[in-house]
Amino acid sequence: MKFISWNVNGLRACMQKGFMDFFKEIDADIFCLQETKLSEGQIELPLEGYHQYWNYAEKKGYSGTALFTKEEPVSVTYGINIEEHDHEGRVITAEYKDFYFVDVYVPNSQRELARIDYRMEWEKDFLSYIKGLEKKKPVIYCGDLNVAHKEIDLKNPDSNHMNAGFTDRERECFTRVLENGYIDSFRYFYPDKKEAYSWWSYMFKSRERNTGWRIDYFVVSGKLKGRLKDAVIHSDIMGSDHCPVELDME
Repeated sequence: MKFISWNVNGLRACMQKGFMDFFKEIDADIFCLQETKLSEGQIELPLEGYHQYWNYAEKKGYSGTALFTKEEPVSVTYGINIEEHDHEGRVITAEYKDFYFVDVYVPNSQRELARIDYRMEWEKDFLSYIKGLEKKKPVIYCGDLNVAHKEIDLKNPDSNHMNAGFTDRERECFTRVLENGYIDSFRYFYPDKKEAYSWWSYMFKSRERNTGWRIDYFVVSGKLKGRLKDAVIHSDIMGSDHCPVELDME
């Protein structure tokens, strides 16, 4: 099975930059998007052979997730059943026979950490949510998690320490996820691989110089460890300030 996750930073813009070419070529079983920046009815995608599920933010042109899947899920839900968190279109959960698959776009703590207290509430509640799912079936979740976990996961850790996405509090939250039995799939296969990034600022020729961050992940229940085959970062694929990431499983 092949899974893809991509923060497209505006799907309509990404469509003009080769989105469909990559979508067709990669031929994923499940393909997830974050930051679609759409309202219902603003786009029609001719994705033959896929079931489509969309979660839109109430605020226009903001956030949003989408999940495209060849196999029709047993059920699909939106959000995490907490009113405070469910207005921004950040979560889609698809239930399959053997696992839950969750597409998530984690809130950014923003400049000067204006939203970090909210982010901490989100982290606590999201971990509780996936642990609740885990009681029934193993969980795979993917998306833009807006955190570089370790110093190896960004180009300039010293100058970015305590900036949004690399604060101690955010990193500790991801450590807590792993302590609860989940696997960062890329680091499972490539624990020491440097300069493996999934997001680059549009400023300062960051992508050209590979001055990036790894903030897009596939996180997998430890119960599925034996089925993991590979994890890939498609850094050559343009169209967004993020690139697609991939998980391959038996």
